[in-house]
Amino acid sequence: MPKVRRSRKPPPDGWELIEPTLEELEQKMREAETEPHEGKRITESLWPIFKIHHQKTRYIYDLFYRRKAISRELYDYCLKEKIADGNLIAKWKKSGYENLCCLRCIQTRDTNFGTNCICRVPKCKLEEGRIVECVHCGCRGCSG
Repeated sequence: MPKVRRSRKPPPDGWELIEPTLEELEQKMREAETEPHEGKRITESLWPIFKIHHQKTRYIYDLFYRRKAISRELYDYCLKEKIADGNLIAKWKKSGYENLCCLRCIQTRDTNFGTNCICRVPKCKLEEGRIVECVHCGCRGCSG
């Protein structure tokens, strides 16, 4: 099984606790990258990759901020090695962005009218029975 990519610097204490989960997510990422994409739109083929990236980052975030199960040193190591996305975690710490799916959904330059993505609209503000799916990452609603 391939290892999670790391630099030559040895990982801090506690790495052996999170390594199996990260290796499992890395294996899922490799499968998603090699999955055939015939019959899918270009953006649809990237949705599983966004989802796994979100899972990996949320796992590190929850371990450090919610459960307090890993040290600051291990958390910084994961950010430095780009195992988790530091920018996404920075948004999760802000009010209103706790459930954000990806950073592309809040970038206004990627939309036609200079607004946020449709998945950021609260479900109560949408029409009844309307199924919303983000164009960027396939999210079905991350506004809360």
